Amino acid sequence: MAERRASLMEPRMEYLLDEVGSKFTLVTLAAKRAREINDYYNQLGEGLGKIVPPQVTSVSRKPLTISLEEIEAGKIKAVPLPEEPDPEASADEATEPAAE
Repeated sequence: MAERRASLMEPRMEYLLDEVGSKFTLVTLAAKRAREINDYYNQLGEGLGKIVPPQVTSVSRKPLTISLEEIEAGKIKAVPLPEEPDPEASADEATEPAAE
């Protein structure tokens, strides 16, 4: 039996979607984290240390691949933003007279 070749997309998209829930969230989370990893490598010589280093050991040198591996390992999670109150609803409540 022939050995299965590694695909171009590793980790698999199906596993990543199980971690985050939607393609949009996956793309956004991976892109933001890849930028952070890239910034980390760019500031190494300056000694700033403000950016979190990669959280997984990877054979890849590409920030996007590293970020996808972090998501697969569960090291990076998407946290939804808290909902802001509707400004129109609060303005309507302020103009209505109180019922007695």
